[in-house]
Amino acid sequence: MTRPQPVTLPMVALAAIIPLYLVIGAVVVPGRALHVPEVALDRAMTLSPAWSFVYLSLFLAALLPVFVIHQQELVRRTILAFIAIWLIAYVCFIAYPTVGPRPAEVPGDGFSVWTLRAIYSSDHRYNCLPSLHVAQCFLAAFACSRVNRRVGVVAMAWAFLVGLSTVYTKQHYVMDVVTGILLAMVGYIVALRGYPPDATPERERRYAPLLAACAVGAYAVLMLILLALYLIGVQP
Repeated sequence: MTRPQPVTLPMVALAAIIPLYLVIGAVVVPGRALHVPEVALDRAMTLSPAWSFVYLSLFLAALLPVFVIHQQELVRRTILAFIAIWLIAYVCFIAYPTVGPRPAEVPGDGFSVWTLRAIYSSDHRYNCLPSLHVAQCFLAAFACSRVNRRVGVVAMAWAFLVGLSTVYTKQHYVMDVVTGILLAMVGYIVALRGYPPDATPERERRYAPLLAACAVGAYAVLMLILLALYLIGVQP
């Protein structure tokens, strides 16, 4: 279970296409007519900086398969699923460019406001529909469920909270979240559905919850680092 995974062509391909997200947001989309897929529910869910703490956990939620999945065939299928959703999302970003709902300023002070400002300063406002943030978290949950059903259920709840956080932090619209979930389902159908859960050894299934808890621990460390930066007065 602890043996290192070999570096494969799909791994390299996934790493190579991820930076295109920034290229599309910085070069391809600006200057074009932008869409605003807002619905009434978006207006009802007002800005709440406290949700920034949940939002930041998306990076660990999306990386949960790194902690949980060790069978090479399932690793391969998971990477192919991620490649599929990234490429489909890129097509959507170019064909239907959107601009996010974030406000020009975040009023108030405190750690949550500081954190939300840091999130805004580290990301652009484009490439909203579908939400890759949400799609990756749900796809990670689907993949982990192939190893341990309980881990998959918890990861699904985590992904749902991340989806809510993207709306409450005004990083995404409700429709972005819905299409992100649908995109994750496409990735699951394309690459993961055919993998039998009983193909994972019992020992790996048994230790999956403990390994998943390591992701939660990593998130706690991240939050402590951010809190330290806030307390010493680093500007986001």
